[in-house]
Amino acid sequence: MSEPEQDIPFELPRVTVAHKARASALFAELSRAYPDAHCELDYRSPHELLVATILSAQATDVSVNKATPGLFAAFPTPADYARATPEQIEPFIKTIGLFRNKAKSVQSAMKDIVERFEGQVPRTMAELLTLRGVARKTAGVVLGNCFNINVGVVVDTHVHRLSQRLGLAPLGCNVAQCERHLMARFPRQSWCQLSHLLIFHGRRCCKARGVTCPPGEICATFGTRCELRISARRPKAAIATKPRKKLTAAKPKRTSRKGQ
Repeated sequence: MSEPEQDIPFELPRVTVAHKARASALFAELSRAYPDAHCELDYRSPHELLVATILSAQATDVSVNKATPGLFAAFPTPADYARATPEQIEPFIKTIGLFRNKAKSVQSAMKDIVERFEGQVPRTMAELLTLRGVARKTAGVVLGNCFNINVGVVVDTHVHRLSQRLGLAPLGCNVAQCERHLMARFPRQSWCQLSHLLIFHGRRCCKARGVTCPPGEICATFGTRCELRISARRPKAAIATKPRKKLTAAKPKRTSRKGQ
């Protein structure tokens, strides 16, 4: 059983010593491959990372980073967002999907930070989850990267995919189940960096489809459940073909002599 964590509100799965040893070896390999792995959203303060992470839902980090310089310049502090309306925020983020709802979330979250938290981004999961537009993933990004507080593992689409391919979580698991398996296998102090490492590997090598790692690389060693690797080993099914019919000369048509 994993070591109990008093501030984790759910039970973690049972893992063996072998599971943890394998996870440790994978973490070491990922660290060697991506020594500069980090959060790829651009920010200079906790509230900027909170805003950027809210904007990143169903959007790429690249698209968010293109929009945030102008946004951050126009609204330097949480109070600036709080005084604005969502409609005043919208023009700066209109290139990002769902920008109208995100503008409302950003304005509301910053207003709460000003009115309820004295202008400071809260440092607990429970408090962050009271803000509009903030779910467990967003809160984990801010806590881990800004305050070095590990309350979970951030599971995005890359982490979810790789966790299954690399045998860290069961195939077909949902995001919540995936996070718990990762938390059980890796030391708490590594949870934030683990997400960065898996995201770097997912974006640069182990992509969703059509790409496989070269022999001897991380996926070749640890990708025991990778569907690309499994399909590559599976022999191609023989194509069944019907025997071709022999061509025969057409028989001459019989003509009736009646009436001749």
